[in-house]
Amino acid sequence: MIAFVRGRVAAVSLSSAVLEVGGVGLELICTPATLAGLRHGDEATLPTSMVVREDSMTLFGFADEDEKTIFEMVQTASGVGPKVAQAILAVLTPDGVRTAIAGEDAKTLTKVPGIGQKGAQRIILELKDRIGAPTGSRAGHPVAAASAPWRDQVHQGSWASATARRTPRRRSTRSRRRPRPPGEPRTSARCCARHCAPCPRPEAGSDPEVACSHTGRDERCRSERMSSKPPRRPT
Repeated sequence: MIAFVRGRVAAVSLSSAVLEVGGVGLELICTPATLAGLRHGDEATLPTSMVVREDSMTLFGFADEDEKTIFEMVQTASGVGPKVAQAILAVLTPDGVRTAIAGEDAKTLTKVPGIGQKGAQRIILELKDRIGAPTGSRAGHPVAAASAPWRDQVHQGSWASATARRTPRRRSTRSRRRPRPPGEPRTSARCCARHCAPCPRPEAGSDPEVACSHTGRDERCRSERMSSKPPRRPT
């Protein structure tokens, strides 16, 4: 395991930072709060947590050990992986996570993209006795302030994309054929084409929905088919 990384900040993107260590650039996946405290060319030391999968090895970086501790602890809850754990820290501070879990505030946890009401209740149930009380160690940290504008942008952007996926499709507003009133005979030119001889082609300029001379024949054909069907055998 890689406990921390110390080196020069070579690059900073929207979701990660690259630290040059011994001539090797290591990409660290970080929260917006952590990235906001990094400056290109400066020396930085970030606690890290490595997540190993069958097809990848991902290194997550954090502003301090407290953030790393919360990241690793919330993953012990059922259904919480590294991405959800990082999303929790992107929306809430470590003490905010402790306060929400200790106070059984499921509504605050559901603000995190990827956590619903049942998931929040499950996290509270499994971590309430282990999360501990708020430490207040980052109360004066300017980057992790709860009113930071990027927190609202993260939440609003994730909520907009999730809402767009859940929005049901609207029905088509195209015009539909007028339903036939009860008792009105089927007098369209297509009525007899389904069962009897085709109707003659309507003259130019005439209404296609004209009375068909084969309507009576259509009714006789249907009655003959019904009468020709063998009776159903009793089961």
